[in-house]
Amino acid sequence: MARTLKLAAAQMGPVHLTSPRAETLTRLLTLLQTASSLGAQVVLFPETALTTFFPRHLITSPAELETYFDSASTLLTSPNTAPLFSLAKELGVDISIGFAERDDVDGKGYNTSVYFSASKGEVVAKYRKVHLPGTKEPFENPDAINQLEKRYFEPGNLGFKAFRAPGLVSGVVKKGSHDVEGGVKGRGDPIMGMMICNDRRWVEGWRCYGLQGVEVVLCGYNTAGYAPDLWGTRKPMTPEEAETDAVFHHKLCMQGNSYMNSCFSVSAAKAGLEDGKYDLIGGSCITSPEGHVLAEAKTKGDEIVFAEVDLEDCRQGKEKTFDFARHRRIDQYRPITVQTGVIEPELLE
Repeated sequence: MARTLKLAAAQMGPVHLTSPRAETLTRLLTLLQTASSLGAQVVLFPETALTTFFPRHLITSPAELETYFDSASTLLTSPNTAPLFSLAKELGVDISIGFAERDDVDGKGYNTSVYFSASKGEVVAKYRKVHLPGTKEPFENPDAINQLEKRYFEPGNLGFKAFRAPGLVSGVVKKGSHDVEGGVKGRGDPIMGMMICNDRRWVEGWRCYGLQGVEVVLCGYNTAGYAPDLWGTRKPMTPEEAETDAVFHHKLCMQGNSYMNSCFSVSAAKAGLEDGKYDLIGGSCITSPEGHVLAEAKTKGDEIVFAEVDLEDCRQGKEKTFDFARHRRIDQYRPITVQTGVIEPELLE
C-alpha cells in the first residue's frame, strides 16, 4: 500500500546579530507559504531558526542572552513565534523548527526542536540536542570561529524518542485494529524522529530511531564552512576546500545513516555568510532509504527543497538487509553502552 508524503526542507540564508526577530519571522512565514504552494505536508526549518547562531559569540550580558531564548510552553502564544504556528495550522502543514529553549522549571538552556501537528493544532513532540559540540570557553585565538554550545546549553535529556505524526496519510492502520492482513508494521501513521546538527554525525542516535521503525528523520543544522580551531588543523585547507569537505561530510552522514536505518531523512540548513564573517554551509537535502539524494538546495539563501516520497520504500531495507530482529547481535555490542572514550588494546611487547 502506497503511503505517500510530501516533504520540504526550508533552508534559510544568513541571519545576522542585528537581524530583528520580526524580520526573521517574516522570512519563515514566506518559506512556509512557498512550501505549502508546492503541496508540502511537512516542512523542516533549521536549528535555532528564530535567531542568528548566537553560540559562536561570547555573550556576557544575561539580559542580552535571554533575547535568544524562548519557552517551549509559549511557542503557540508568543508574538515572536505564534504567527508561524498559526499559519501552519491554517495551511494544514506540519512544521518542525529548532530554537534555543529556556526550561520553565529548572531555568536551564537547551538546543531544542519541536514538531507541530497542523491537524491537532499542537506540538506533539519535542527533542533536545544530545551531542553538543565545541567548548565552554572561547579559543585563545582571537580570530577563531567559536562554538560555545556547551556554555549556553545542557545536553539533551529526552533521548531519541520516535513518534507518529497524525493526519498526513489516509487509510493507515490505527491502534486497536485487529486481524490486519499482512500485519501492522509499516501500515500506521508515519513514524518520525528529530535530530539537531551534530547529532547527525553520531550513529547511536540514528540506530535508536531505527530500532523504533523510524521512517523520516528531521535534522536542522548550522554548520561552519571553515573552522580550523574547532575541527583541528593537521590537514591545512583553504576556506573553499574546508567548505567542500563540510558539505561532503554532511551528506555522508545523511545518506549513510538513512541507508543503514532504512528511512528517509530531511535536513535543513541555516546557510551563507553571517555578520560578514561566519560562513555556514548549505546542502539542505532530502534523502531516500537507499541513501540517494532525492532533492537538494541549489543556493545558500532562503530556498525550499521539496520531494514527494512513498514511505513504503522503507520496507525493503527494514525487512531484508537491515531486518534488525534477524541480524542484530546485541550480545557483541557491549562497549557501545558502557564506554564513552577510546580504550586502546594493550601495547605489544
